[in-house]
Amino acid sequence: MSDLFPSTARSLLHRIAREQAEARAPALMAGVVRDGALVWTGSRGRVDDTVPSSDTQSRIGSITKTFTAVLVARLRDEGRLDFADPLERHITGTPLGDRTIAQLLSHTSGAQAERDGPWWERTPGDDWPALSSTFDAHTVKHPGSRRYHYSNLGFAILGEVVARHRGRSWWDALRGEILEPLELRRTTYLPEAPHAEGYAVHPWADLVLPEPAHDAGAMAPAGQLWSTIGDLARWAAFIGGDTGGVLSPATLAELRDPVILERAPEWTNGYGLGLRVLRQNGRTMVGHQGSMPGFLADLLIDVDEQVGAITLANTTSGVGGVATDLVGIVLDAEPRLPAEWAPVDALDDSVLEIVGQWYWGPAAFVLRARGRELLELTRMSGGERVRFRSNGDGTWIGLDGYYAGETLRVVREGAERGGSTRGGPGDCRVSHLDLATFTFTREPYDPEAPGPGGVDPAGWSGLDRPASDA
Repeated sequence: MSDLFPSTARSLLHRIAREQAEARAPALMAGVVRDGALVWTGSRGRVDDTVPSSDTQSRIGSITKTFTAVLVARLRDEGRLDFADPLERHITGTPLGDRTIAQLLSHTSGAQAERDGPWWERTPGDDWPALSSTFDAHTVKHPGSRRYHYSNLGFAILGEVVARHRGRSWWDALRGEILEPLELRRTTYLPEAPHAEGYAVHPWADLVLPEPAHDAGAMAPAGQLWSTIGDLARWAAFIGGDTGGVLSPATLAELRDPVILERAPEWTNGYGLGLRVLRQNGRTMVGHQGSMPGFLADLLIDVDEQVGAITLANTTSGVGGVATDLVGIVLDAEPRLPAEWAPVDALDDSVLEIVGQWYWGPAAFVLRARGRELLELTRMSGGERVRFRSNGDGTWIGLDGYYAGETLRVVREGAERGGSTRGGPGDCRVSHLDLATFTFTREPYDPEAPGPGGVDPAGWSGLDRPASDA
């Protein structure tokens, strides 16, 4: 299976061996994904007196939320709902009716963290009518979009949204729409052998206590599922972009984009739409952690590097941070090779005409063509690179940062600002670039271009010359 260097595989095994021994986990299983494939697995400890494998099930807790989020995103793509919809449009009579689907997905709805009553993770679950009967004014803890407040209850509600639109249970929808198409045959609602038993480890002695594993009922969309290293490797590849037709890559990218940052300004933890986003050691990783009594799980992937890791442990507490370390071990020992460069067959003259140096006021930028369909704008003094994708009509759409979704227009002589860009290099000379009202010119404050505020006719000078009144 492994195409990693033996030294890398040894370092990965050492990391999980150290964690299993120091955290005193009965069993710890791990896997590494690279370029969509499971390239390494390892385990320490025992399950039923045998060495666990990549096919041994463990409960994955809140990694379940990532599946629920994809089900909701599929409804959005089919036009059955919008992320901006208030909940009331899909489920009536809750105190969260004015909170949006996106707020529920990103834990910014202000919903309470858990359901009322006994802790749902260690007690049998109720059905939806029983769960919703517990809702009252105290179900809402914060105003919408004011703060990040993790809510298991919010994902139970999203599961009910899925069930109502599909006319079948959340689980049946999940199985038919995601698990079967992606061939995740070992991801199940209840455990199927071989599977690990969940334990609590005594804090001061080398003893264990079995933990209960109940059906969570209506809370299941928040944390019910069981899975394996093998299946979660495929799911990590999915989150990394290999969607297998289950979800559009553009929608998946939308789910991965952080909506809220838990710690700012130097953020390390954020949350998108059903996906956690971590930034550590200069790397950004996407996925989710999971915990249920007796079980801990982690799934993370560096989308840019296409390296991810999964860990599963059958202990209530003590194991943490291993998945990020496994990703770091691989990337440090075996850095990803850049894609091999090759020239394009041809490039339209209208693209060649606009590449090169541009100025926004006195700030110098360079615009490069990347392949046939992308432009890249970079400040020459350094900083963020912004990509633009061709719209096929002479305009370009921003993909990153401040300019994401904004249109870059090529304005030619004689055309009004923001007007028609039709015509090629032989028709009329490029006057300037218009990007979200920002004017980019070939010279700093080019007097020939219609820059906002105009250009002083006296031109550039020393400080001892007063500006013109014009």
